[in-house]
This record gives sequence, structure tokens and C-alpha cells, in this order.
Amino acid sequence: MSLTFTLDPAVTPELRDGLLDLWVDVTNAGGAVGFVAPATAEDIRPELVRSLARLAQGHSRLVVGHDEEGRVAATAFLTFNTHRLMGHWLWLYTVMVHPKHQGLGHGRDLLAAAADAARGIDGIEAIRLGCRGGLGLERFYASCGYREVGRVPDAIRVAPGEYRDDVTMLLTLR
Repeated sequence: MSLTFTLDPAVTPELRDGLLDLWVDVTNAGGAVGFVAPATAEDIRPELVRSLARLAQGHSRLVVGHDEEGRVAATAFLTFNTHRLMGHWLWLYTVMVHPKHQGLGHGRDLLAAAADAARGIDGIEAIRLGCRGGLGLERFYASCGYREVGRVPDAIRVAPGEYRDDVTMLLTLR
């Protein structure tokens, strides 16, 4: 089963609900997407609303992957850097592939779609993303062309006394 990727789809109630369901499912499967399991839709909804507001204001772009049945199966937000000296790169946030679609190459496809979208934005030369250390994400992103450019030890607290490194990865597009 392949996914169909779309840049900047119309934000309909179906898309909004699909994004929320995806975020909850990914979080509760152990995904490092800003929350720690167990999480509910009500926990995540305020962050989704903020993400969609940035999209509506033109501060972000959205890449969505739909499965063959039309359900939201993958997503990533490309967010512009507002600093005048750093406008040549953007952030990649909330990179998610539904657990039932993982291990099939869809993560690589999502990152490729995001890179293609970024290449189509005038003046963008690189993508940065942050990931939670200790989960093997650095190896995955490195296998997709990203390189580790920074690490802050124990910057993410996932539970009392339980910390993860905050790892910064970079993909040069030029």
C-alpha cells in the first residue's frame, strides 16, 4: 500500500480530525511527537489548533500522506524561520507516520515529500528538525540524508527522573 502526499491540502473538518487521530495514535504507540503516552485527543487538540493557526497565518506549510482509503496516514509541518538572518532554512515539525504504516518505507517517502516541498520554496537551502534521543531516530534521519548538528543532553523530561537528549538534525538542500 502506498501513500499519496499532498502539499497544503485544504484544512477541512475531515483533515483536522484525521490529523488529531494520527497524532493521538502515534503518541500512544510511543512516538516522540511532543507528548508522552497515554495521551487523549483533548491533550493534543490545543497543540494541533496552534499548528493549524500557524498554517493559516502563512508561517507553516503542511505535507499530508493519505492511504489508499483516503485516511490521514502521515504528516509533517514545514515552519518558516522568522529571524532575518536565518530565513534560508526552515524547521520540520510533527513528523508522523501512523503505526500501522510504519516499517513500509513511508517515513522515507514523507521526508522526501517534505524535502521536495522545501526545495520548491524560494530561498530555502536547508531543513532542520529536532528529535528525541534514545529512540534510534537519529539513525533513521541520518539514513535519509540528515546529519546531526547539535545535541543537548537530558533536555527533554519524559517522566520524573527520566530524560532524553534533544538532537538537532540538518538536511542541506543545495
